[in-house]
Amino acid sequence: MQRKISLIVNNELVEVEVNPGSVLLDLLRDTLKLTGTKEGCREGDCGACTVIVGKLKNGKIKYRAINSCLYPIGNAAGKHILTIEGINTDSLNKIQKLFYDEGASQCGFCTPGFIMSLTAHLLTHNKLMYDEVVNSVAGNICRCTGYSSIKRAIKELTTEFVSNSYELDDLINKGLVPDYLPGIKERLISINELISERSECLQKHHKIIGGGTDLFVQTPEELFEHDLTFISQNDMCEINFKGNRCFLGSTVTFEMIKTSTELQQYFPMMDDYFKLVASLQIRNSATIAGNIVNASPIGGMSVILLALNASIIISNKEEKKVFHLKDLFLDYKKLNMEKDDIIEWIVFNLPNGKFNFEKVSKRRHLDIASVNSAMYIDDEEGIVKTVYISGGGVAPIPLFLKRACEFLTGKEINKENIIRTIEIAETEISPISDVRGSADYKRLLFKQLLKAHFLKFYPQQIKMGDLL
Repeated sequence: MQRKISLIVNNELVEVEVNPGSVLLDLLRDTLKLTGTKEGCREGDCGACTVIVGKLKNGKIKYRAINSCLYPIGNAAGKHILTIEGINTDSLNKIQKLFYDEGASQCGFCTPGFIMSLTAHLLTHNKLMYDEVVNSVAGNICRCTGYSSIKRAIKELTTEFVSNSYELDDLINKGLVPDYLPGIKERLISINELISERSECLQKHHKIIGGGTDLFVQTPEELFEHDLTFISQNDMCEINFKGNRCFLGSTVTFEMIKTSTELQQYFPMMDDYFKLVASLQIRNSATIAGNIVNASPIGGMSVILLALNASIIISNKEEKKVFHLKDLFLDYKKLNMEKDDIIEWIVFNLPNGKFNFEKVSKRRHLDIASVNSAMYIDDEEGIVKTVYISGGGVAPIPLFLKRACEFLTGKEINKENIIRTIEIAETEISPISDVRGSADYKRLLFKQLLKAHFLKFYPQQIKMGDLL
């Protein structure tokens, strides 16, 4: 199932006949012989394969760091790919020199990924803050150098720009990015080709790919056997607000949600939530609908959206349907969707009450949850008006706790009612023992996460000792 793909890699136009279900890393290393991009875990964990992708949108190129080991070539069509070779010059640039001076590289295997993540941060910001720059390499792992020297290099880099905003020309003049970047936009316009539109997806029964960050870990071989349609460039990549409702397009990425200034007003802890879920490279590719239809029992976005009582808008070539997200999950990896259905929008009311998300995993950040949970609650004078509670890792599906919510609605916020709510929630879950913990352990964790919600929401009324 070969397809002609046109893109720009560094400063060169590349046109290849390739299976669009193969990943960008293989095109770069095997076909184009750009071996500076390294193959490490091939699961999006180590960051050694990090490259920068530039996408034309609204007349501007938006750059972002991604894991090329999980990025389908079909998604690269009409885009600009920047690799370590594309920023190399006759001498070390500022970032590379700082890594050298601070001893931030030993074997060097991971170093190109770090350099590309930092370069992407320069291209996506106009001012550098030390903590933000450090977080930009959170998805890059170094096994031999030690992170202190890397952080020293980053500190020196931020000092270069302290209190000063900058533009692309400033980065070029300082030798941090190549001088051919300003001309890329016009070249992309001339080659940019829209991938298949939604109507084509429905008519041809293609397998539809969003970011592919889970599919290319779980079933990469199967993707070679399907005619694939990539929808990352369509009009469903928008976050819209109408009245008190938020509409998330199906191909909106995790990072778009995390950085939405409008959503941050309603979810001030959004930044912390998403740092728990995935690295920047994954957040830049992973789509919200992809996370939902993957139907993982511990899917972070599904758990969050269930606690917002979200609805989904689904369409096919014959009709459009709207129903609550909690009615989508039928059983393990089984969805209330037909073969030709496609999620268009995820819709929820912007919260007036309190919202919280909790997650426990073996490693706090960038790890799969053992158990997670979210809760939304709105009360008036201590009486619960609305409550939505969800849990992940405690059932075959991302679980909405219907009976616990029904019990607490209309009740007073006090110790007795909270304890009873948790007892009812326990009867709704059915965790299993697996590599992330025993069933008893997960049951205990879930109880503790529910307690954490209430303690955060009502620190004056409820104390830890009340819930022991």
